Amino acid sequence: MTDHQATDDGRTPDGTPIPDDELAWLDATAQADLVRRGVLSPTELVEAAIARIERLDGKLNAVITPLFEKARAAAGSAALPDGPFRGVPMLLKDTLGHSAGDPVHSGMRALRDRDWRATEDSTLTTRFRSAGFVICGRTNVPELATSVTTEPLAHGPTRNPWDLTRSPGGSSGGSAAAVASGMVPVAHGNDMAGSIRIPAGACGLVGLKPTRGRTSLGPRFGEFWGPVTHEHVLTRSVRDCAAVLDATAGAAPGDPYTAPPPLRPFREEVGADPGALRVGFRTATPGGGGPAHADCVAAVEHTARLLGTLGHRVAPTAAPALDAPALFETLPTVFAAVLAWELEQWSRRLGEQLTPGDLEPMNAALAEAGGAVTAAQWLSGVQTWQEWSREAAALWENEVDVLLMPTSARPPLPLGELAPTAREPMELVAGVAEGIACTMPFNLTGQPAVSLPLYRNAEGLPIGVQLIAAHGREDVLFRLASQLEEAAPWAGDRPPFSA
Repeated sequence: MTDHQATDDGRTPDGTPIPDDELAWLDATAQADLVRRGVLSPTELVEAAIARIERLDGKLNAVITPLFEKARAAAGSAALPDGPFRGVPMLLKDTLGHSAGDPVHSGMRALRDRDWRATEDSTLTTRFRSAGFVICGRTNVPELATSVTTEPLAHGPTRNPWDLTRSPGGSSGGSAAAVASGMVPVAHGNDMAGSIRIPAGACGLVGLKPTRGRTSLGPRFGEFWGPVTHEHVLTRSVRDCAAVLDATAGAAPGDPYTAPPPLRPFREEVGADPGALRVGFRTATPGGGGPAHADCVAAVEHTARLLGTLGHRVAPTAAPALDAPALFETLPTVFAAVLAWELEQWSRRLGEQLTPGDLEPMNAALAEAGGAVTAAQWLSGVQTWQEWSREAAALWENEVDVLLMPTSARPPLPLGELAPTAREPMELVAGVAEGIACTMPFNLTGQPAVSLPLYRNAEGLPIGVQLIAAHGREDVLFRLASQLEEAAPWAGDRPPFSA
């Protein structure tokens, strides 16, 4: 038992009640257990989280829409569902994850200025509520979730609690900063090209992108940005990551596809023997970008050595499909079309025509270009991705069980480096493309991939490493991730600015 864990009667080892600075670092599983045993009430958990948000967010700017009164009402209601996380406070990312009656800005000034509000819960939000989570607010995102840093003009930058001059990553940067700082133990995220894994890596968290179709994008979407969007959460422990997926996974009526069902609950994979796995590792940046930053290379090599001591068969792997030119050459056309679609779909929902001038410069340039992309070009781009995905997936059929890579090719970025007005639009596009190079390929293949906080550089900044398994094999990742968590625990790590 570590010094931040409660004993069986919900007290610290000396018998006193759990102080808030200790409660803040219990994971969601432990907090739910306190409620289940009657040690704390949902209201007490939620009030403590609200106090932490109010104390920390003036510096971090992670929570852009507090929902405190709704949270208090939900926590105190007899109708609060008796799910596995009853009473545990959480936050929703302000892209997708809609919650009925609440503002949604998606980082856009146009939505902020018009106070646009969701008319319904997303399917995932409904499942969070059914699991017993209490939603305390919505978190900051880059405009339309298109950046690897969270610095929208609409709400200003979110700061990384490990270094307030650094970015927490993007696009789930607000969620990552909130969990890393101890505001809440769990926050929603989504991952279109790395947007769960990159912030997890930058903030020292566990961030899983599940298999495509594992969670639903309903009721409004079957796909979002074509095949690339996956939704889950950011957590501090592997067991939370697994247990939340158990509570939220599965197809909803009308979903176009779903992931293969697991053989048993994901929570049961945590602590299970992974066996001796074939682990390939690669430090080069996909797309022929050369080696990653020395800190990111060191993180991969450190993890490879650790995996070797745990009995896995670890060897360098070229993974040449990751350098296929077609993989990255297709991106400008497809993502320009995505931005044009975003502008059009928000125009329909607002009931007024938005123009590229309503967007930040990079997104405006992409939306303008996207208006000229034909349906045939879009479909050709998606087909290119699908052909490439078949080639890439062969690596898991023939050579490895798990691929180990950097989560990002660089340590957490200084704030301002990729801010919306820091560079010319196409220079920002190039910077974002560099930022997603290690993660985006697996949004295209739809494989599960998790970032783990196994390394810190000389400055004390977290450097995430990424583990990728075959399609549908989250079970392999949970077994391996929990083995690594036990061998090199990170639960005691605390950012300098935190609860």
